[in-house]
Amino acid sequence: MGIDDMVNQGKEFLEQNKDKIDDALHSDQAEGISDKILDGAADLAKKIAPDSVDGKIDELRNQADGAVGNE
Repeated sequence: MGIDDMVNQGKEFLEQNKDKIDDALHSDQAEGISDKILDGAADLAKKIAPDSVDGKIDELRNQADGAVGNE
């Protein structure tokens, strides 16, 4: 089995399970996990970056949060 075969199987799997995957990404559990990860990443970025970009970091964190979970 070559790389192309594995990629095609992956595409098939995603297409066949699109609804289940979407439900999982927008679940309460995904919301909790994503919040923890995004909060940690934003806190780290704020420690490293100048204070002048804190607002932009929060904005990007909130945009990413809107894509995963149910809130």
